[in-house]
Amino acid sequence: MKKIVIGSDHAGYYLKQFLYNYLQTKGYEIINLGTNSPESVDYPIYGKKIGEWVTTGKADLGIAICGSGIGIGISANKIPGCRAAICSDPYSAKMSRLHNNANVLAIGARVVGEDLAKMIVDTWLNSEFLGGRHEQRVQMIEN
Repeated sequence: MKKIVIGSDHAGYYLKQFLYNYLQTKGYEIINLGTNSPESVDYPIYGKKIGEWVTTGKADLGIAICGSGIGIGISANKIPGCRAAICSDPYSAKMSRLHNNANVLAIGARVVGEDLAKMIVDTWLNSEFLGGRHEQRVQMIEN
């Protein structure tokens, strides 16, 4: 089973807690990187933590949550080797894994509700990189 880190800023706190509990019931090893309350914090701190855990191999995948998913996703993508995809629907989540080998999923808690977030996360976790012609493109991104 994959080891997954999850983190959020204050805007994503409640959705993070919900997804943390949901993924635990599905048997995933999941590590909460914070924040641990709805009090205001800076999302770049958590985007960086998630990106570092994934790119150093301490975790297989990461889930990052803020209000829109955009700020924390951009922050995670500043870490070399991190490929964070900001997704608000299951199709984008699937394609981010199939074609882009995304290793971090960024979600906006003010954009999606709990049921849609479960569908996005399930789709993302159950999709695998296709490799092939997509490998060259991912390598271009890395370079």
